[in-house]
Amino acid sequence: MGFLVVALHSSHERKAFDCGNEQLNVYFHRQANQDVKRKLSVCFVNADESRFVKGYYTLSNSSLPRDEAPEYFRRKLPPSYLNLPVTLLGRLAIDVTEKGKGIGKLLVADALKRSFIASKTIGSLAVVVDPIDEAATQFYTKFGFITLPDSGKMFLPMVTIGKLFPEL
Repeated sequence: MGFLVVALHSSHERKAFDCGNEQLNVYFHRQANQDVKRKLSVCFVNADESRFVKGYYTLSNSSLPRDEAPEYFRRKLPPSYLNLPVTLLGRLAIDVTEKGKGIGKLLVADALKRSFIASKTIGSLAVVVDPIDEAATQFYTKFGFITLPDSGKMFLPMVTIGKLFPEL
């Protein structure tokens, strides 16, 4: 069976999930379902046949203040846009039993692909992440995300993401 990522469903086993980070665990155990129901984010999971969740990520619409975007990017945009439409890759976590198996990379690739496809029907100039720690910053750097000055957030333009998926 290939790598499959699906939207979080009530049948997924969430209680056993442990990524080693209490904040991300609590979110997944207690809040993810509520955020989905409230349309605050969508949670995607990779789970095995027994519905054990190996990893998850969330996506939502967001905006980035224009002055936080890189200068080379801003100068190409009309000055009337004070906030730029982006997609937020809000949370990403892998169960400790699955770390080192490449699931995080596959989840990011899936998130970028979904974000790029969505940007064709809903405006989004980039995917933005807000890394939880230095290890996460280093992880996202490998995908080409650049750190935004002053905020610590990271930014990957849709134009760059589109080059990763030329078939789309």
